[in-house]
Amino acid sequence: MNQQRPKPTTAELEILSILWEHGPATVRAIHEILSQGKETGYTTTLKILQKMADKGLVTRDESRRSHIYHAAIQAEQTQRQLIDDLVRQAFGGATEKLVMQALSLRKVPPAEIESLRKLLDQLEEKSE
Repeated sequence: MNQQRPKPTTAELEILSILWEHGPATVRAIHEILSQGKETGYTTTLKILQKMADKGLVTRDESRRSHIYHAAIQAEQTQRQLIDDLVRQAFGGATEKLVMQALSLRKVPPAEIESLRKLLDQLEEKSE
């Protein structure tokens, strides 16, 4: 496996989620979206982005007056890393326990159940 980047903090994940959903953006644009959900200062957003660039979580395009930040990691890659850590740390490596907990948290729509069945069928075919 590739060298893993540091695990993003909760605040960093919020910013990465914005970049994954909206694409590359300036600090101001990221800050405006963050501010819709909670009170946060512009300089706080800037400092978090600077730390994220140092950690390799984002890249910064400095060719314009307003720097543009890009996610340096993919959502799926980050989700896999976080889930793997969660399964190992909270569920003793038992994926089944994680899935059972996740499914018991809320009512699961029929379309999601069908997708899960298809995934389980595919996994079963691979293991035969």
